[in-house]
Amino acid sequence: MSTVSTRAPAPAERKADGPRPARRRAGVREKQWPAYVFLSPWLLGAGVLTLVPMVASLYLSFTDYNLFDPPQWVGLRNYTEMLTEDPRYWRSVGTTMLFVVVAVPLKLGLALGVAMLLRSLGSGRGFYRSAFYAPSLLGASMSIALVWKALFNDGGTVAEVLGWVGIDTGGWVGDPYLAVYAVVLLTVWQFGAPMVIFLAGLQQIPSDLYEAAALDGAGRWRQFVSVTVPMLSPVVFFNLVLEIINSFQVFTPAFAISGGNGGPADSTMFYTLYLYERGFTASHMGYAAAMAWLLLIAIGAITLILFRTSRSWVFYADEEGR
Repeated sequence: MSTVSTRAPAPAERKADGPRPARRRAGVREKQWPAYVFLSPWLLGAGVLTLVPMVASLYLSFTDYNLFDPPQWVGLRNYTEMLTEDPRYWRSVGTTMLFVVVAVPLKLGLALGVAMLLRSLGSGRGFYRSAFYAPSLLGASMSIALVWKALFNDGGTVAEVLGWVGIDTGGWVGDPYLAVYAVVLLTVWQFGAPMVIFLAGLQQIPSDLYEAAALDGAGRWRQFVSVTVPMLSPVVFFNLVLEIINSFQVFTPAFAISGGNGGPADSTMFYTLYLYERGFTASHMGYAAAMAWLLLIAIGAITLILFRTSRSWVFYADEEGR
């Protein structure tokens, strides 16, 4: 009797247990639908304003389109012409690469140096932090770029100041060898955003590490190399990725300083400026779309390389126990 009474209810119990996962999944879906309702404006915007234009530009990159007539399918002609028959395209690539290689290290180095100085200040830190961050609030506006052009033009303030100390450079804007560096200095001058991020990262480094390094006889430089750099490496990596991506997309300073033509002698013909010229000045929108997609692929490849190589030099504190 005891055996029968113990085993008899088993089928009924199994039947009762059967639909529980389905009911549980239904309950989870009922709880999730309000989230999708609140996310719907963002999802709609991402689809209409981002995904649909990206698909359209990908199609246009394989066409001959002049903004007025219907696009004509030409296959890979835009890409082959760009890579094999257009010397100005490669000059724009070289100018952009020069800008990235020079501007990004200078900007990050200046931002880190100022952040370390601000961390050591006892009083007035808030004022100086706001003062150094102020240029970044102006952004890449056309008005600031035009003021910068006036400063570096022939007879401008920079040429006069350098002339007082015996350095005769003339106007940077009209010099094919110096015009690109005027754009570099404008970008480096707006170092406030990475500076604030560096300052936040520096404040998270425990002071005990510096005290222990000092007890071991480490000087300021050794503390910087052995303590500050490893502990700050995730912040350095974050700023490096953002600045490289932004530098490849520089447009407004180059447009304003060159007058929109990339001069003199294409020395400020950045990639995005040439893309703009081909798409909206020459009305070769299919060619410009192909340029945009190659830029996207290049930025994606460089970002992937940075993430892969970061494993060898980026230190995360939570990896100690792994």
